[in-house]
Amino acid sequence: MSKTVLISGASIAGPALAFWLKRYGFTPTVVEIAPALRPGGQAVDLRGAGKEVTERMGIMPRVKELCVDERGVAGVNAKGQRTYAMPADMFGGEGIVAEIEIMRGDLTQVLAEATTDVEYLFGDRIAEMTELADGVQVTFASGAVRRFDMVVGADGVHSGVRRLVFGPEEKFVTQLGAYTAYFTVPDPGDLDHWFLMYNEPGGLCVGIRPERGGTAKAMLTFLSPPLQFDRRDIRAQQEILRRKFGRAAWKVPAILAAMPAADDFYFDNMCQVHVDQWWQGRTALLGDAAYCASPLAGLGTSLSLVGAYVLAGELAATPDDHEAAFARYQQEMAAYVKQGQELPPGGAKGMAPANNFMISMRDLSMRMAHHWPMKNVMAKMMSKADAITLKDYSRSMAVPPSMSK
Repeated sequence: MSKTVLISGASIAGPALAFWLKRYGFTPTVVEIAPALRPGGQAVDLRGAGKEVTERMGIMPRVKELCVDERGVAGVNAKGQRTYAMPADMFGGEGIVAEIEIMRGDLTQVLAEATTDVEYLFGDRIAEMTELADGVQVTFASGAVRRFDMVVGADGVHSGVRRLVFGPEEKFVTQLGAYTAYFTVPDPGDLDHWFLMYNEPGGLCVGIRPERGGTAKAMLTFLSPPLQFDRRDIRAQQEILRRKFGRAAWKVPAILAAMPAADDFYFDNMCQVHVDQWWQGRTALLGDAAYCASPLAGLGTSLSLVGAYVLAGELAATPDDHEAAFARYQQEMAAYVKQGQELPPGGAKGMAPANNFMISMRDLSMRMAHHWPMKNVMAKMMSKADAITLKDYSRSMAVPPSMSK
């Protein structure tokens, strides 16, 4: 019998893991609390090892069809005048904006198209887990009870699997002193395929980037100590943003006006996740649930895709010894994750400086990124996307590659 694996989470890491497990002869099932695939989210980039995994999956042609034509990132002042510009072709297409940029929702759809032979359970979640001698008994919120050989939590920063098996969220989540929101707005018509960013004193950062089909993605980020808010109460979250950005200039009034109509509104604190050991018994963690790097680090999508590839490959190498496979998975990923979690200079304060002087200094450093010595510093920071050599797990496939397509 093939090994059965329950994967919690249908964003990026979960479907990517299901893809590889299915290819290696496992029987994966993906459970997702949302009633369908989640739309929206910011543009995500595929770079370095993450790009290589996408190519090995055979989905790169479809990804390129849905790519965003984003030609770089530029800072602007209140009048819309540029204060710095970093084209996408800086550092060989591996700069702040990568050569391959795709909206998170579109990448999720591509991964779902690649796993149509996988069982998906939408509108449900894991409520209880009991490890048995030969598997894990899972009780779903719907009341269904099933047994699986293994369970993988690929359910994000607020992972339910991690909470059930590893402990409360506070043990693993480190807040970075900022909050951020993403949502869709009408394309203002003057982006010219650039991701534009604007800062105001008080630790406010506003971004708007192009996408396809006459819309754009807005980003509102602000520095703040920990806030108390209901993650399910979108109106209350939007009110927090109105209070913070209500007097801001540039395109902010139009962004706030469009916010209530967005059906993909997302708001949360910026954070990182650090888990000493990514598995317990027959349960493992993957992606943001185990090692969220935060949007500041810029490598979250690649960490998820590479982690899925490595975890599936190691399980295929020793399907009857899951703990040894889990240990090798963490060993293979450890250095890559460590580098991936390194934050840019200044962290959240570098993204959202507190006053006009610090804003001008940050803009100067971005302009200097074209020149030595800052160019060398930036190039080294961007090179972390390649900080892993991917094994070839093809010999673990249940069928030859030519027959598995």
